[in-house]
Amino acid sequence: MFLGTVISLQILAASIASSEPWWNYPGLELWKFVNLLIFVACAFFLHWRFGRPVREALLSRREGIKRELLRAREELDLAVSKLQDVELRFANLDAEMARIKERAAVEASAERERISAATEAEISRIWEQAKREIESAGKAARRDLRRFAAQESVRLAEEILEGEIGPDDDSRLTNLNVQELGRTSA
Repeated sequence: MFLGTVISLQILAASIASSEPWWNYPGLELWKFVNLLIFVACAFFLHWRFGRPVREALLSRREGIKRELLRAREELDLAVSKLQDVELRFANLDAEMARIKERAAVEASAERERISAATEAEISRIWEQAKREIESAGKAARRDLRRFAAQESVRLAEEILEGEIGPDDDSRLTNLNVQELGRTSA
């Protein structure tokens, strides 16, 4: 850049020393500057005429990009927090598994004790029921035995009486019973 400025100054100094006008110096060509001026003027006109919609479109695009970046940042933060939760779970996985196994062992022990207590209660209930049934069967057997003994006693008494009481004793007992009935009714 500095070298180009030095060369331009040397060219300008050479043109002044040579009596030719500076705008006619070869390589300086004034038409390039005029062309540049027309281009810049057209650019300003186009900017003045169409710059607002383009600017608004660019601003809208910029705002959309900002929104997308914010949304992406929020999603990234959410994903990072989920990742941290998952990593924390993985870090605590062994401890949680041990806690679950311990709780399962405690529950199994409690269930074993409950089943044992229920079994003991059922055994005592069955034992009491069997005792009551045995007592009831004993009472029924004693009652049946008494009934059998009474029936056998009556049968034996009948046999003895039939063998010892003859027809004369029978008519005498019948007359006595009839007389006794007559007395009670009169």
